[in-house]
Amino acid sequence: MTATTTTTTSLSSGWTLAARVLMAAIFLVAGVRKLMTYGATLGYFAKLGIPMGEVVLPLTIALEIGGGLLLIAGWRLQWVASALALFTLATAFTAHAFWSADPAQFTGQLNNFLKNVAMAGGFLLLIVNATGGGRKTAGA
Repeated sequence: MTATTTTTTSLSSGWTLAARVLMAAIFLVAGVRKLMTYGATLGYFAKLGIPMGEVVLPLTIALEIGGGLLLIAGWRLQWVASALALFTLATAFTAHAFWSADPAQFTGQLNNFLKNVAMAGGFLLLIVNATGGGRKTAGA
């Protein structure tokens, strides 16, 4: 490896870490907030029609906090990014159904839906990056 290649790789991995930290922040904050407002969140899940909220809520909190921390650490990045991408898309369709929102909430729900879709796209980039652009790399 040349000095230029080493510097480019170091910068690239630094930017990738920064991206993972920024993407993880929303999950860490959301997971901690759900934990702090457990009862209210359980009621919100029921309002959304999420079945077995008593089971789904702790799993959601574990995924958001655990997934966020694992994303930052870069551990099993393809698996973690895949799980968070699927979760983010499921959340978009479950909690941000802008197509059935009342007019006062339409814009907010649309923005949150699109934010979730964009984050799933970011996870796809992390997955591709972790595989070396589709080629398996060591530790991926």
